[in-house]
Amino acid sequence: MEHIFTFFSSHQQMIFMLILMVFVGIEVIGHVPSVLHTPLMSGANAIHGVVIVGAILVLLNADVNKPLTLVFGFIAVILGTLNVVGGFVVTDRMLEMFKKKPKK
Repeated sequence: MEHIFTFFSSHQQMIFMLILMVFVGIEVIGHVPSVLHTPLMSGANAIHGVVIVGAILVLLNADVNKPLTLVFGFIAVILGTLNVVGGFVVTDRMLEMFKKKPKK
């Protein structure tokens, strides 16, 4: 139990920043009009390619003798890839709505 208190006391500023970021994020997202949710989310998902790069870097530096680390790294790469692809799919579907329909 003392180890937990030591962790919290030594990382107090980072924990405070995390809590503050959560509240600011909720406030920012809560005040976005519903018309803008799709473009903002698709753009944010496309930007999450940084997650893929980070997961690949962590996976490259992972110890081969620790299979749990390799499994989590692989899952992070897969989920990051799905997130980016999903962002592009949502963007494509959104742009399809604005195309003119062919006349019969």
